[in-house]
Parts: sequence; C-alpha cells; structure tokens
Amino acid sequence: MIKSMTGYGAAAGRSGKSELSVEVKSVNNRYLDSNIKLPRVFTSFEETLKVIIGEKISRGKVDVYISIDSSNADDIEIKINQPLVKAYVTALRTIAWDNELSSDIRVADLTRFPDILQAQKREVDTEKLCTDISNVLKAALSDLDEMRIREGEKLCRDISARLDEIEKLTDTAAVLSPKSIEEYRQKLETRMNEILQSSNIDEARILTEAAVFADRVSINEETVRLRSHISQLRQMLISNEPVGRKIDFLVQEFNREANTIGAKGNDTEMSKVIVELKAEIEKIREQAQNIE
Repeated sequence: MIKSMTGYGAAAGRSGKSELSVEVKSVNNRYLDSNIKLPRVFTSFEETLKVIIGEKISRGKVDVYISIDSSNADDIEIKINQPLVKAYVTALRTIAWDNELSSDIRVADLTRFPDILQAQKREVDTEKLCTDISNVLKAALSDLDEMRIREGEKLCRDISARLDEIEKLTDTAAVLSPKSIEEYRQKLETRMNEILQSSNIDEARILTEAAVFADRVSINEETVRLRSHISQLRQMLISNEPVGRKIDFLVQEFNREANTIGAKGNDTEMSKVIVELKAEIEKIREQAQNIE
C-alpha cells in the first residue's frame, strides 16, 4: 500500500477553555521538511511536534498551522496590592485628621489610585497544553494520512497499468530481436552475392558473421532484467513501507535496460517499441515523484 506525499488534513480540540485547531498540508519533497506555525509563546513545543510528524511521515514538505483561541478562557485574575492599599488608607486618614475632614474612605476612591488593582494572566499548564496540541496534531495527521492513502491507490493503479504495458513491449522486443538477426543474415548473403557475383558463397562464413552479429545485438539479458524489475516494482506497490526512493532508483534501472536495448536495435520496428517503452518508463518516473 503506497502513499502519496500530497495531502491535506485538519482537526480541532480543546485545552481547558481554549479552542485548538490544526491544519496539515504536505507536498512532494526529497526528504522530510517540517514547518510548524504556532503562536510565538509556544515555540518551545516545536521539537516535540516535529517528532510526532516524523513518526507518521518519512518524506515530503509538511506545513503545520496551529491556532489557539483563548478568547473564552477565564485565565485572567485581578490581584490587589494590599501593602499599597494600606499605605493609601493611612495617608488618607492622616490627611483627614490633620485637616479636620471626614475620614469616610470608599472602595471606589481607592481604586482610582494607580497600581491598586493589577490584571494578570493565570499561569498556563504548558505540559497539559502541549499534550492537548499533540493529540489534535495526531488527529490531523490521521486525516492527512487517509487522503495520502487514497491518492496512493490512484498512483498504484496508474503505475500497475503502465507496468503491464512495459511487459507487453518487452515481449514484443524479445520477438523482434531474432527477426532482425535473420534479416541481417539475408542482407549479408545478398550483399556478398552482389560483390562476388557468384552463387558459390561460403555459407559457413555467413553463419559465422550472423552469429557474431546475433551475439552483439542480443537483448536476452536486458529483457530478463526488465522482467525482474517489473516484478520488483509490483512487490513494492503492495509494500506497507515507504518505497518512493526505492522506486526512484529502480526506474533508473528500467531506463538503463531500455537504452541498451535501443542501442542494440537496428530496425524501425524495434525503434518504435523502444520509444513507447521509454515513454511508459518516464510516466512511471513522474508518478514516482509523488510517492512517499
């Protein structure tokens, strides 16, 4: 079961009264490249979150967007500066006593003085928040994974169809090769007849030349290796492990065998087969760029 490197996933959750949301987007990349965007005050969580991403994804460019909405959270508390309150009360009473004034002191009067009341945020339980964000991230990654699997199934079907076509073209090339050898033998015999203008041609020499030519243009080894590569790639397509890099390498081997067969082929029919063969291999190479 192969997976695409391209996908999108999202999830939401809560941490206390704060609302959490996570979006994950992934695209093709040779290696794993994780970029996490979250409020600056929580950047200390980044490495922990990257480890979680690495457990789910082996390669690809992954962008993670994390938002924390604390607008409904009751994390603000008002603190009273008691020493300052007592100092102001003492001062007000002294003023009243010295000036024979009423010493009625109201709370509203005190709150007008600076620094009597101070609004502060309650301490955040960072460990719990990190755990909650991690859980939402895991849910978003699972959502992403479902999309990557669906895309992987499409890639698998397309590559399988192209492997079937490559197998047919390999069989065709194997059939054409002996035909080209026989044609070479006939052309050689005709040419020697023309040059020598005689029917007394040394048949043994013709057979020797044909045998040398056959050995030089034989594609048996290449077709055997191509069929082996086809079998290997089919096994990779049903693997549960990331195989994108292995497929990249194997496709290079496909191309190597196709190029060798093309170099050995010396007729129009074989050339057409090689062109089609290389076109199918190139399409697989393009699709392999999307596989994890």
